[in-house]
Amino acid sequence: MFHVKQETPAALQFLEEALLEARSRNLFRERPPPRPEGSLSFCSNDYLALAGRMCPAAPSGAGASRLVVGEKAEHVELERIVAEYVRLPDALVFASGYAANLGLLSSLASPADLIVSDRLNHASLIDGARLSGARIEVVPHLSVEAIERALQAPRAGRAFVVTESYFSMDADVPDLKALRRLCDSHGAALIVDEAHALGVLGPDGRGLCAQAEIQPDALVGTFGKAFGAGGAFVAGCRLLTTWLWNRARSFVFSTGLSPAVAAAASAGVRTAHAESWRREHVARTASHLRNGMTQLGLRLSGVGHIVPWIVGEPHDALRFAEGLRIRGIDVRAIRPPSVPVGSARLRFTVTAAHQPSDLELAFDAIAAVAGRSGG
Repeated sequence: MFHVKQETPAALQFLEEALLEARSRNLFRERPPPRPEGSLSFCSNDYLALAGRMCPAAPSGAGASRLVVGEKAEHVELERIVAEYVRLPDALVFASGYAANLGLLSSLASPADLIVSDRLNHASLIDGARLSGARIEVVPHLSVEAIERALQAPRAGRAFVVTESYFSMDADVPDLKALRRLCDSHGAALIVDEAHALGVLGPDGRGLCAQAEIQPDALVGTFGKAFGAGGAFVAGCRLLTTWLWNRARSFVFSTGLSPAVAAAASAGVRTAHAESWRREHVARTASHLRNGMTQLGLRLSGVGHIVPWIVGEPHDALRFAEGLRIRGIDVRAIRPPSVPVGSARLRFTVTAAHQPSDLELAFDAIAAVAGRSGG
């Protein structure tokens, strides 16, 4: 069984003292109360009064930072829905996945701390770690042993282990159970970005942490991928979300997520949960695509709905992508620095909209391109 731990994880208990100190100095940022009915607002940045006019279902603009006047019912409802979905106590919505990772890492870690980061982590995780000023130990991709060595080394402050659950360029997966055990034994916090897994992988599409039956200390997810909307969130204990409300600069100093987008994201999460046929279709289609490309003798990476075809050199990736384009198949060439030198690739992504006939067209085009080039 997968149980939600309501208490603050031991690795994040240091936040409580810092927030109490802020409160004692009258620097604690409370969530704003609901605006009184009929009151006049003089704190919005909706200068042309267009935020409530562009979308009939919900305001298109929040008007300001949520700490000022941008807190809307749509934000609160989305945070409730997504926290329930990932089975963590609370969530805080950000304008983008980049903003979420930047705000999370730069506010949690300090120069005295250690961040252990997978070599292939997303740029937003790398940039958030750098902004924190912490000492960063970059470890070989998926190496539990290297993470353990980094945590065993002497350190002055706290430690944070940062990973993605499903790496979007390689479609591979870390040993999340082993990482949870390591973090627990060394007093480190585990931060997992589930951007490309949520909605598709794991029980009810709840991601690979849920599949591994572990709870990270902070879980990052996005609404702009499987959920078909925009924005992102950080989920965890309420002390964590309170800390981010107060200290995550990419949240505090940003206009709130569009309420219309938040409403769309709520609908997307509900639909992903209710319509299991969508992720089942994705799984079947991805398996079909992988099997067909393997039969063509192509070098593939990873598992699941992202299918990287590793071709090696950038000029080959560009040539193959152009060959597919003129045959009606739109797929992008991924080259360094997005991927390591020598591993340029074409990255196929499978969706619930793909049909068997689409794959047959893709196989014909791939075979023609690969055959001509000797791939």
